[in-house]
Amino acid sequence: MSNKIKTFKKIRIHREGTQTLVLSFVAITLIVFILYFSFSTLIPFWCFVSVSAILYAILLNFFRCPKRYFNGETKNIVVAPADGKIVVIEEVEENRYFHDRRIMVSIFMSLFNVHANWFPVDGKVKFVEHRDGNFYKAWLPKASEENEHADIMLTTPDGVDILCRQIAGAMARRIVTYAKVGEECFIDEHLGFIKLGSRVDVFLPLGTEICVKMGQLTIGNHTVIAKLK
Repeated sequence: MSNKIKTFKKIRIHREGTQTLVLSFVAITLIVFILYFSFSTLIPFWCFVSVSAILYAILLNFFRCPKRYFNGETKNIVVAPADGKIVVIEEVEENRYFHDRRIMVSIFMSLFNVHANWFPVDGKVKFVEHRDGNFYKAWLPKASEENEHADIMLTTPDGVDILCRQIAGAMARRIVTYAKVGEECFIDEHLGFIKLGSRVDVFLPLGTEICVKMGQLTIGNHTVIAKLK
């Protein structure tokens, strides 16, 4: 079996996109039939077919959900919870939950990234909180606090608390979180999904070894972003 076929078999459509894709396909098909039989020229028909095919391909790309498994020891490892680009690595004062300084690592997801989110560590879900807010551009510093977001606190087997924050962006208006309070969580499992471009922040204890740099591209559930003490 060729590598291309193996890669294709690992790609699937995320369940969050099934309804959207089906409804979009039905709507496009109806409009195509209307245009085909309503005009004496086929120019409107072919223009619509060309544009809608491109847009539908982008939609398919957005909702793709590759099957991924982390290869290696997961103890004290923090993996990227999302595909995207590192846009923030800095010490911040986190006064909502920790009331101390933390290292924040932020990953920005563009429209063309996979938008499934993975658990960054093995452990247990301590709590999940959803907060309403604004819809600033996801890469702006104020987006972490002021945008609509979901906070998921995870406790590792060694008792280290890690905060993972799903943030809505200017286009992303729906955050889906699968994490449930009290459940065990593992690297390789889906934490949630964010529709359209957005961002995920991870808050780590001071002294954590950061393994990525600004501007670096990440692969969700594959790229090691940090190592805990």
